[in-house]
Amino acid sequence: MNQGKYIFSQIVEFIPQRFFERIMAQYNDRTAQWSLTSWNQMLVLMFGQLDGCNSLRELTDITTAHAKKSFHLGFGRTPINRTQLSRVNQLRDYHIFEEFAYHMVELAQKKRIDQEFELNGKYYAFDSTTIDLCMSLFEWARFRSTKSGIKVHTQLDVVTQIPVSFNITEAAVHDVNAMDWINYEPFACYIFDRGYWDLDRLYRIEMLNSFFVIREKRRPKFEVVDGEDLLEDTDNILRDNTVRFTTRGNTENYPSGIRRIVYYEAELKRTFTYYTNNFFLKAKDIAFLYKNRWAVEIFFKWMKGHLRIKSFWGNTENAVRIQVYVAIVTYCTVAIIERTLELNRSIYEVMRILGSSLLTKDNIRDLLQPVEVEQTQNDGQLQLEFDAR
Repeated sequence: MNQGKYIFSQIVEFIPQRFFERIMAQYNDRTAQWSLTSWNQMLVLMFGQLDGCNSLRELTDITTAHAKKSFHLGFGRTPINRTQLSRVNQLRDYHIFEEFAYHMVELAQKKRIDQEFELNGKYYAFDSTTIDLCMSLFEWARFRSTKSGIKVHTQLDVVTQIPVSFNITEAAVHDVNAMDWINYEPFACYIFDRGYWDLDRLYRIEMLNSFFVIREKRRPKFEVVDGEDLLEDTDNILRDNTVRFTTRGNTENYPSGIRRIVYYEAELKRTFTYYTNNFFLKAKDIAFLYKNRWAVEIFFKWMKGHLRIKSFWGNTENAVRIQVYVAIVTYCTVAIIERTLELNRSIYEVMRILGSSLLTKDNIRDLLQPVEVEQTQNDGQLQLEFDAR
């Protein structure tokens, strides 16, 4: 089926082009008639992110060198030059890519909803990453007197490993403000780092019949209402109490009882204290959920390191937003490929392999299929032949 097609062309087949075109038709885009269409632009940027290009110049140098392949890769019939790509990044409406990114998120979630996870339910890790920018080039993103930057606030589905919502703001926006943008689902659990410690906002989650897990910040004063210190080492849980805050401000902001869990992490040889309004899960499961919050940290680290989010290919806010949204589309596309082909590999492994093979003509399934078992069998056969000699 895919004989003679480039790996990148096979990747594109997993992206719903017709839906993208329907989105484009909704916008009165002044660049719609340009030779480099929005679809072509997105594919070029995806190619650059997968290939690991560090600059717009590097990306256009590569696409120009392979101009004969341009049509088959989905870039259009005419070679792409740097001025042209820079111009569409600056002027084309970023909302087209934002809307399509959310559609790809929905598709990836549905595709990966059968992922195995130790606990039943919906669990989301919420965090942000700050990307520093040069103030002389990105004045619109000023957040200090000498620096510029943006924040990408992300809600990650812990089960599917898919970012389900993302907001791009100036870096000056405090993390706790982003809690107001979350569309809380009843009975879903939201996992926060201690930077989101805001009892008033946490109590709002309680009122919405949702759950939260958060790490303690500056140990607040409280009284124990129920539970006691555990004398025996049970799953490394040292304390599991129901407490009430005793200081006036904290009592007003969170008037109900709250569960406080102290957990000892043997590998790190340190204790962690968590607060939650979930009284149904075991204490060890609460600790397990907080450990899984690191999934969003890994996503940020990987996104900045491998999707070239740390070095932007345009200076305007529009260009930056387009690059972030295309990065999300790229991530979701690879997640869909991994699940569709039933590879049982991490999204990051699949991305690395694809990134190094974009212009080869292998079958994508054969390229991504693990060969460890086959290799082991071959090694064993060689060893038997050697011993027989």
